Amino acid sequence: MAAKALSFDVGDYVVYPKHGVGRVIELQRSEIAGMTLELYVLRFEKERMTLRVPTNKAESVGMRKLSSDKTMREAMDTLKGKPKVKRTMWSRRAQEYEAKINSGDLVSIAEVVRDLFRADDQPEQSYSERQIFEAATSRLARELAAMEEVDEPKAQEKILEILRAAAAIYNKDKLPA
Repeated sequence: MAAKALSFDVGDYVVYPKHGVGRVIELQRSEIAGMTLELYVLRFEKERMTLRVPTNKAESVGMRKLSSDKTMREAMDTLKGKPKVKRTMWSRRAQEYEAKINSGDLVSIAEVVRDLFRADDQPEQSYSERQIFEAATSRLARELAAMEEVDEPKAQEKILEILRAAAAIYNKDKLPA
């Protein structure tokens, strides 16, 4: 079983589903309640947070390496798609969006970003919509930034460019002739 466990090295970027992209800064042994535990020490710069994850629990909590190029391309293609807006109550949609963001699945996060994006010529978002949109965009941008070795604002701009281009395509259908 130990051979199958995920292994991360110091310096690796990892994705922790509830917090996004962090970096392994140390492998640590600690004695807790009389048991010796091996821990990954993760640092999330944006939140200024350090998290310790037992190495044997890394997989069960959903910790993973950065996505593959294929998965990132799939997420970027998702952004180019037509937004899907459900006609359910906002509170229920908000819960679904939060669950997708916290799943750590890149394509699901891209769906949230796509569905909540508002172009400049569209009605403004509510405060809670904007909060969820920004959280999802930030999560996606941080992983893109780590993969492409650029800073987060540059990655975020790339995402917004894709969304604006898609909005131009899908919103022209709605304009009066």
